[in-house]
Amino acid sequence: MKILKYLRKNPYASQLEIANDLQMSRPAVANIISQLIKTGKITGRAYILPEKKEIICIGGANVDRKYIVKNKLQMGTSNPTTSLQSIGGVARNIAENLGRLGHTVRLLSVVGNDMEYESIEKASSHWMNLFSVEKIPNYSTGTYSAILDSQGEMLFALANMDIYDQFTVDYLKKQEAHLTNAQLLIIDMNCPKDVIEYIQALSSGHKIPLAIIPVSSPKMERMPQSLEGIEWLIANKDEAETYFQMKIEDEASWKKAAELFVQKGINHVVITNGSKGVILAGRDMETAFAPAIVVDDVIDVTGAGDAFVSATLHAWLEGAEIHQAVSTGMVNASKTLQSAETVRTELSKVSLINELEEYTR
Repeated sequence: MKILKYLRKNPYASQLEIANDLQMSRPAVANIISQLIKTGKITGRAYILPEKKEIICIGGANVDRKYIVKNKLQMGTSNPTTSLQSIGGVARNIAENLGRLGHTVRLLSVVGNDMEYESIEKASSHWMNLFSVEKIPNYSTGTYSAILDSQGEMLFALANMDIYDQFTVDYLKKQEAHLTNAQLLIIDMNCPKDVIEYIQALSSGHKIPLAIIPVSSPKMERMPQSLEGIEWLIANKDEAETYFQMKIEDEASWKKAAELFVQKGINHVVITNGSKGVILAGRDMETAFAPAIVVDDVIDVTGAGDAFVSATLHAWLEGAEIHQAVSTGMVNASKTLQSAETVRTELSKVSLINELEEYTR
């Protein structure tokens, strides 16, 4: 039963991997697998083939800490706050959103063997497969601490992300059986540039759509040298400005930035600009502006961008055209802005359909 449970999570495991992880001898594992094959419980080299093609999210899995300043922030002194801790990381947040929307999702990330990862595992395991997450000795799980004002707007943030320097191509090569069977690859730019370029090459070679999600302006230097063949880029205004070394001051320059990404080879581009809305561009479509959904009662901005990405890609996978997909993303983002949770617990495929219908009435 232990071996069957193990293989359901990792059908491509070798007998040696199974033996090491379950603390059994390799001959004992081989004997049990032989009996399971004879009785029809498992078949073939990949002992239990995946029933559904997965979405694989690659990148950050962090613990988020939020400190809400009760009064105006004063530097150089102690400020009264309330605090919250939640589970975050761009790739992990996107994975949970997609899991709640009914997709089969696997997370690839690197973490520490610590209490922070235990809390991530507890909160995430129901919504995504964590079997392939790698624990790195002598490193701490990533943490992200945001300082918010009383209105929920971010004042500044602190990120301890050193562990992502240990995110390597060698680690991903061990996951190729999963990666090449995916229906969609999503990678955030917590990953080093060579890792992003490896995933880009793999997605191109196996004709698997790839979505690249920047995480901050400074990390735009990690964009691949060539952008040919990337299916989606969803970035914000600051990230686009950094990449092209240009100022986006009006709708014309905003559209120009999106179109420049398309000219470089990306099929679908969305550049967000907070409450001002989004610009969407792509091959064989006219560049368009979509206004933001007005949210009067913002509780917390954390996670809204990941909610937008997730629902946009979800709708696209479900067959929606790009304008409809972006509208779906905006609805999920607006509802997340009104939630204290990084990923809102009421999210489901049915609830999102109902929310979209209410918005489009």
